[in-house]
Amino acid sequence: MTKVLTDARSIRIKGRSFLAVVLSPDLPFDDWLARLDDLAARSAGFFLGRPVVLDVTDLPIDRAQLKELLGEFSQRNVSIMGIEGARPSILGQGMPPALKGGRPVSDEAVAKEPVIELQNSSADSKPAAIESRQPLQSIIIREPVRSGQSVIFPEGDVTVIGSVASGAEIIAGGSVHIYGTLRGRAMAGSIGNASARIFCRKMEAELLAIDGVYKMAEDMAPSLRGKPVQLWLEGDTIMAETLI
Repeated sequence: MTKVLTDARSIRIKGRSFLAVVLSPDLPFDDWLARLDDLAARSAGFFLGRPVVLDVTDLPIDRAQLKELLGEFSQRNVSIMGIEGARPSILGQGMPPALKGGRPVSDEAVAKEPVIELQNSSADSKPAAIESRQPLQSIIIREPVRSGQSVIFPEGDVTVIGSVASGAEIIAGGSVHIYGTLRGRAMAGSIGNASARIFCRKMEAELLAIDGVYKMAEDMAPSLRGKPVQLWLEGDTIMAETLI
């Protein structure tokens, strides 16, 4: 007797993209890890629960060195989801999978289904999410961004009508505009946009980044603190000036 499987539930397979941090270490690793520790110490929770890709493209290392580096990440509670640019000969069992073809963002995905995420890492707070089926180049958040929340929008600019609390973060593919006090983290040009800028009405930031170049608040001129500021990138240097 032939059994017709008409009542079985189908397996649904979908494509989905996630915004990941890409770490590209330099040799010697000890010096690079010291800089990583400095970033983590001055921006608590930066890597907590965040997907991280390790890019070792063109690094002259062997399997033992890669394994040792992965061990250093493990000790720091940094979870590596995949390794990019690694020669097959240096990959081994128990290591994260090799990744290929990584791009800052999929043009098709942006055109068809851009997603704006407002994430909250606090278990006691209700996470919010806004999803749009139309291509967008900017979004406006009309309320303060609270500690533990992340606003992630790789498709363009983010404007916050309010303040960004300490422990919160804004990640934009374009520029970041904050019409209140910036006490948390702001990362502009997150998918590779060196022309992106950061604007805020009152600068009290924990961390600032443009196109992957970051600066901690204490590394900035004291004269900028508490002032309306714009920041932009010149080469590998973040420049800043007060706004009148």
